[in-house]
Amino acid sequence: MMQIDVLTLFPEMFNGVLGESILKRAQEKKLVRIKVRDLRDWTHDKRRTVDDKPFGGGPGMVIKPEPIFEACDGLRKKKTQVLLVTPQGRPWTQPLAQELARQKRLLLICGRYEGFDERVRSLADMEISIGDYVLTGGEIPAMVIIDSVVRLVPGVLGEKDSLAFESFSAHLLEYPHYTRPRRYRGMEVPEVLLSGDHDKIMQWRRQQARQRTMERRRDLWEKYLTAPAADEHNARQTKRSARRNAKIKG
Repeated sequence: MMQIDVLTLFPEMFNGVLGESILKRAQEKKLVRIKVRDLRDWTHDKRRTVDDKPFGGGPGMVIKPEPIFEACDGLRKKKTQVLLVTPQGRPWTQPLAQELARQKRLLLICGRYEGFDERVRSLADMEISIGDYVLTGGEIPAMVIIDSVVRLVPGVLGEKDSLAFESFSAHLLEYPHYTRPRRYRGMEVPEVLLSGDHDKIMQWRRQQARQRTMERRRDLWEKYLTAPAADEHNARQTKRSARRNAKIKG
C-alpha cells in the first residue's frame, strides 16, 4: 500500500477531493492511504504560530522552519520521498507522475504566504511545480500531484490499456473517442470505428494521435519525432489491445 502524507495549514481543503470518485475508491480498496496533517500540530505556543516576518524586510510572512522540520522528523520513514510544492520546482509531467507512483511513501509539503524559510529546502528530495504561475498556496498543486499519481498505482483504475494510450504516453496526445449515438446534431462517428476491423482502427487511432499532437503541441511532437522506440512500444501495446478486444468480441 502506498502511504501519502500531506503537510498543510488548511487540511479541510482536501476533504472534497480525497472523499470522491477514484481517490475515495483507492483508499477504500486499501491501495493507498492518504493522511492530511495540520502543520500547526507541530507548533509549541498558544497561538500555534507557523509564520513570521522575513529577515531584511519586505512584504508578507514566511513559514518558519521549526514546525516543518519537526513534522518531517515524525513523519519521514525509510524510503519516504519528501516533495516540496513550490513554483520554483521541477515541472510536473506524466513521466514524473509515473516515477512517483512506484514509490511506497510520499510526503508533500504545501507552502503559503511568501513561501518557506529557505532552510526547509534541505528537507526535500524533490521540488515540484505544476506550472509557470502563482497560486495562493500549495494545496491545489498537491491535489493535482496526488490525483495524477494515485491513478497510476496498480489496481486503482484496473484497466492497463487506458493508461497505455492516454495523453502524453510516448509523447503523443490521446486519439479521439466516440460513443452512442452514432449521429448527433449532424456530427457522425467515423466509419472506421464501426468497421470491426481492429487493424484499421488501430491505424486510425495512431494517425489521429499523431495529427492531434502535431497540431496542438509542437513541443511534444518534436519529442515524438526523436523517440522512435517509444512509438514502436505504443504500436505494440495497441496491437495487443486490439487482439484482446477481438477475442472478447469473438
